[in-house]
Amino acid sequence: MTIASGVQVPDMAAWPPLPPRCAAAGHALVQWVATADTDRSRLCVLRGGRASGKSHLLAWFLTGAASHPSTTAHATVPAQGLITDAVAWEMGRQLGYGPVPAHRLLDRVAADQRPLLLLLPDLHLAGRGPAGQPAASPQAILGNLLLPLLALPHVRVIAETGESGLLADQEHDVVDLGPSPFPGAAPPADGAPDFVALRGSVPATSDGRPIWAQASRPVREGILDAALEEQDGKAISSLLADPGFLIHGSAAAITAALRTPEIAAPTGLRPIWERAAPQLSSIEHDDVTRAALLQAAALGTSPALSEYLRPLAKQHVWTATWAQHGLPVSAQCQIPGNDAPLVTADPLGRLSTHNSGTGQRNGTLSSPTGIRPAGIAAADRGALLVLDEDGPLHVLASDDEDTAATVLGNIADHHGQTLLGAGNLTPTALGSCPQSPLAAVGDSSGAVHVWSLTTYQPAPRSCRLHSVPVSAVACTQDAPEGLTFVFSSGFDGTIRLWETSQEPMDSPIDQRPAVVTALAAAITAAGPVLAAAWNDEELHLWHILSGKAEVLPLLYRCSALVLSAGGQLVVGGPDGMYAMQLRPDRLSN
Repeated sequence: MTIASGVQVPDMAAWPPLPPRCAAAGHALVQWVATADTDRSRLCVLRGGRASGKSHLLAWFLTGAASHPSTTAHATVPAQGLITDAVAWEMGRQLGYGPVPAHRLLDRVAADQRPLLLLLPDLHLAGRGPAGQPAASPQAILGNLLLPLLALPHVRVIAETGESGLLADQEHDVVDLGPSPFPGAAPPADGAPDFVALRGSVPATSDGRPIWAQASRPVREGILDAALEEQDGKAISSLLADPGFLIHGSAAAITAALRTPEIAAPTGLRPIWERAAPQLSSIEHDDVTRAALLQAAALGTSPALSEYLRPLAKQHVWTATWAQHGLPVSAQCQIPGNDAPLVTADPLGRLSTHNSGTGQRNGTLSSPTGIRPAGIAAADRGALLVLDEDGPLHVLASDDEDTAATVLGNIADHHGQTLLGAGNLTPTALGSCPQSPLAAVGDSSGAVHVWSLTTYQPAPRSCRLHSVPVSAVACTQDAPEGLTFVFSSGFDGTIRLWETSQEPMDSPIDQRPAVVTALAAAITAAGPVLAAAWNDEELHLWHILSGKAEVLPLLYRCSALVLSAGGQLVVGGPDGMYAMQLRPDRLSN
């Protein structure tokens, strides 16, 4: 079938059959999607009365659309019962950005530039929380997310609006399934059970505490809504104060409730929930993962909640041990030595030392004005090698005549001279090995250079591992075996391994449609382990000798990692820093 503009509509012969009532609408929808490069509107509104076939039509479209590039939907987020950020979290996951809030989603989509087709079924049923609050209306999603997305020229949207009249004032095309096939029929009665009935259906312990893990999904999803509908303050408070409900309840409902200032909440719960909610909104995480995330978010804010969740969280491959929420970190490293402090840099370039066991700041370091560290490596307490975000390496040393300062100066001079001689060799990543006096420098050509931080070398051991600039690098040394492992990531989403006594591995150890923002490696009791943070807020752990991996959610964005031989992993980023105790033996088994 060819439309007037000359754009060829994909062959739909292999698509599932459509009921006759929906056939014309189905062809119109596919025709609209296939005319992406025409002057037609970038918004298609799907209208229709109750039971007119809207949901059937969208399910049919999604079933067949993936068979052809011109009809592929890049994200489909059923909006019923969701608020703006909940839609953004799920849309961000599907687009490969991770569960980002609405303002960051808009920034990522604006920078993405690939043509995107987004589907929002049940937009007219969006909204959550107390009646009268902005989040309870679909209009909040329109103003805060949908219309700003449509302002981007590479975004197209199919929005289901029922008979609501939503988006009628926007330029749009329409696929209309007509009125309900049951004219005059009353909609089904709400019949939603009240809070008492729902609460009574939840299994309980012998002393009456609800066992939310055994409650049905409809009950966990709807019980807070029922309490809000009845304006039952006592019931609302009992749910928000119950750690079990925070783990198992509806993340969208809890978020909407906590965004309402008039609702009383336990002390500290609102900032805790803001940290954890984006990840808790995923249906893919099990109970133990959700407990570990909530426990990490509660550290430093609610000791009682954190300790309550710790036994369940300790069943995971990681458990958070301390947190400094709200302390932004752009780079960090650990000074070599047992129980040595961490060194962190904030976005303004200020350097601090922290107790590695508690995260508490215990000192500051002087740094030249104008440096914005993107990486740090330490030879000792008084000698640091710092990578500026613009490329140059700098030496920060308390004694310029010290051997360590001389060695670090040689490294900085080497890369500075290389940069002057070949502008495409700008350093782009710096990583260190807390267990050995080593550092690795990645550059814009894709090469990695390994240096000793304590012994003079006229030149590094170098190897080109990528065909694109290096985004992160880490190294670790197994001294008894005489092995040095170097790990690097490129801006093409690959992670590569190079054991420096051999040629690098032919194939990446991982490759994803995302960018690694930080790497850390260590020789643990279970063998060498690599940690990689990605810009979609995933953390990947590898047990190198067995090749086994674990994928974990990050509590927030990560720009720097430090991994100790004891298995402590410190995550630092724009939103703060926290430490987790890993169980490397769980990776190898």
